[in-house]
Amino acid sequence: MYPQHETNPHFLPQPPYPQLQEQRPRLPPQGPRHPDGHFTQPSPRPHDTHHPHFQPPLQPRPSRHHLPQPVIPPKTTTHRKHGGEMPLPQLHQGGHHFGQHGDDPEQDPRSQQGQGQQRPSPLPVNTTRKARPVAWIIAAFCTLFWIIVIVAGLAVLIIYLVYRPRLPKFDISTATLNAAYLDTGYLLEADLTILANFTNPNKKVNVDFSYVIMDLYYESNLIATRYVEPFTAHRGQSIFEDIHMVTSQVRLPIAPSQGLARQMNSGGVKFDVKGLFRARSNLGGALRYSYWLYTHCIITLTGPPSGVLISKKCTTKR
Repeated sequence: MYPQHETNPHFLPQPPYPQLQEQRPRLPPQGPRHPDGHFTQPSPRPHDTHHPHFQPPLQPRPSRHHLPQPVIPPKTTTHRKHGGEMPLPQLHQGGHHFGQHGDDPEQDPRSQQGQGQQRPSPLPVNTTRKARPVAWIIAAFCTLFWIIVIVAGLAVLIIYLVYRPRLPKFDISTATLNAAYLDTGYLLEADLTILANFTNPNKKVNVDFSYVIMDLYYESNLIATRYVEPFTAHRGQSIFEDIHMVTSQVRLPIAPSQGLARQMNSGGVKFDVKGLFRARSNLGGALRYSYWLYTHCIITLTGPPSGVLISKKCTTKR
């Protein structure tokens, strides 16, 4: 007696993938019949995709929690070397190189270009250059110049404190108006004698007067000029010079001519005496320095023919 087998497909056991079999239409059993009365279905090959009953294995759907997260590479700092930028090596995570072209280093052109090239060192390199000889020469010249200026200033200060040089003084001791009259009302004829006093107030310095010239003015009109021979005023010495000023046929404007006539009648004639001196102070040895002096004196005399000095006011400056 043969065992009974269920041939009704509704009572057969369900296949391992019910969802796929529900989607596929049921086919009548094919193949050779078994001696016990049911059909045997040949098993398909594992990799025979053209078999009508091939069923690919189902893969589980990836969970959202297991999806690979995109990794953003951190910003790489750069170091400057000889004016350029050198990128630091990129970080590796999990044994994979994250680049722009994926995880395959063979497809990354940067990795192919970097093969055979030596990776630059990320350590900073000292880029200080040697100073040029011209810079050293200029620095030495400037240093020497300022040293000379400082030493010269100190020397001048010491000399001034030791000698304390002072300017010479000019003064008019006496003056005599020998003659003065107007020819035809505007031509001046005058004779004036001045006793000038040149004083050296220094106690350690001699003063040489190499150029001395005296000018006589009446109301800003030059009427006489006299040159004085050079001389030397020693320490604390006063030199007197007799200066004779003669005016001959000097034309005066109408207003000054009328003013001079009134002054001679009233007994008070006023003149201006201006001098220009070239002086040199000798401190001893090679210590000498020269300078110009300007003097201005206002004198008032009585009327001629024997006019005497009434008042005077003199100033001397450099």
